[in-house]
Amino acid sequence: MRRLTELRLPLAHTEPELRAAIAAGFAVPEAAVLSYQVFRRAWDARKKNAIALVYTIDAELAVATAQGTPSPDVSYKFVTEAARRPDKRPVVIGAGPCGLLAALVLAEMGFCPLILERGKLVRERTKDTWGLWRRGILNPESNVQFGEGGAGTFSDGKLYSQIKDPRHLSRKVLTAFVEAGAPEEILYIAKPHIGTFRLVAMVESIRAKIELLGGEYRFGAHVTDFDIQDGQMRGVILADGERIETNHVILAIGHSARDTFEILHRRGVFMEPKSFSIGFRIEHPQGMIDRHRFGPAAGNPILGAADYKLVHHAKNGRSVYSFCMCPGGTVVAATSEPGRVVTNGMSQYSRAERNANAGIVVGISPEDYPGDVLAGVEFQRRWESAAFVAGGGGYQAPGQLVGDFLAGRASESFGEVLPSYRPGVHLTNLAPTLPDYAIAAIAEALPAFGRTIPGFDRADAVLTGVETRTSSPLRITRGKTLCSLNTSGLYPAGEGAGYAGGILSAGVDGIKVAEAVGLSLNA
Repeated sequence: MRRLTELRLPLAHTEPELRAAIAAGFAVPEAAVLSYQVFRRAWDARKKNAIALVYTIDAELAVATAQGTPSPDVSYKFVTEAARRPDKRPVVIGAGPCGLLAALVLAEMGFCPLILERGKLVRERTKDTWGLWRRGILNPESNVQFGEGGAGTFSDGKLYSQIKDPRHLSRKVLTAFVEAGAPEEILYIAKPHIGTFRLVAMVESIRAKIELLGGEYRFGAHVTDFDIQDGQMRGVILADGERIETNHVILAIGHSARDTFEILHRRGVFMEPKSFSIGFRIEHPQGMIDRHRFGPAAGNPILGAADYKLVHHAKNGRSVYSFCMCPGGTVVAATSEPGRVVTNGMSQYSRAERNANAGIVVGISPEDYPGDVLAGVEFQRRWESAAFVAGGGGYQAPGQLVGDFLAGRASESFGEVLPSYRPGVHLTNLAPTLPDYAIAAIAEALPAFGRTIPGFDRADAVLTGVETRTSSPLRITRGKTLCSLNTSGLYPAGEGAGYAGGILSAGVDGIKVAEAVGLSLNA
């Protein structure tokens, strides 16, 4: 197999034209192209009237002297294999993307992991999540943040990342998803995504595979303490008092397990504060974004709903940027604590909803929330509580039209853009829901973004508050063996530990810590 990169073709090309271009790229006759597969397909829309598709192709050729380079081996290789079932099985806390991939790899290596998830099975938590969205009823143990599948289940399902990945571990994640029922296109399109409805069935399929390989799931299993003796993990304690002995714990708890952060802090596990971001969700008509990005090709099914990525450096020293942009999606209620409002974005596979939405967020550093390592959590809570009050209660979110936000006045009625957040948006003045420096930075950034995307700062675009869970406010620091710096046998992983940001990078980190645990168990 040989690889051909940067193969460019018009958006409307045919399969015979692709095959002919492949042959020309390798400088061989068409008959010499025995087979080929698309490794990657992206698009270049810099010229809106001549949008091109850009391919990376792996082909089997009948001519040994063809151009191109040898195709790299991207298949996953297990680093070890269990010699026998361990006496004390490894424990994975959390069944989000990180815990899911960690448990899968441990099971495939033969280590029979025990997965503890404080929330419910994915279909049951879906019902609870809809209970918040439709009726304003929050279940603190079963919501967007907690339950099988993790926070990524109720998001855009984005499966791309900018992490360095020399071992192609992201390919292992994507392959596992395809085997579980994801569309095969996620293996080659440049910005793959799945969407909630498909993620639910995939999560169930991966669970079934883990159980078939000897893994065990326990739902409603809330870890409330850790048995750490002389710097060594000895076991975990559940809410009902049960103690589970183990010397290997993968901590894949997500960025919202604040009570677990507090427990670890009390037990002396080394942690340090880190930067994160806070802001609002903004909504525009998706058609406006499509026309800006794709021009006459807007609506083309290959291109789908357009996205964007924006950044602005404000005069007060703050960086403002778009976060987790969701084409053709909705703004969702993402709180996990009573009396607080948190927003996030979500898209289904079709990305067919009327609005585009994204977080418009401001960078926050530990200097903004002085105190102990948990001060960032309290900083988030402060603004989430302010949003609950500004929203009028019942988990309605506070909202404001961009024109009114820039004018510093409360909004009274919606324009063309109608908000998608449920259980509802209460129009008000958003100024009390974020720090003054964040409000000032966002107010400066919106007109700047409007110069990049005409209409971005349109008066009737809707801002919904608040977005605070962009990432974990702390890092549970680990060393070269991926263990906690001061607690042997504790493997912090994924978003909650500060080592990932999104489904794909969390899954990759889960694989890495599973490998580290496997090697330790066989040592």
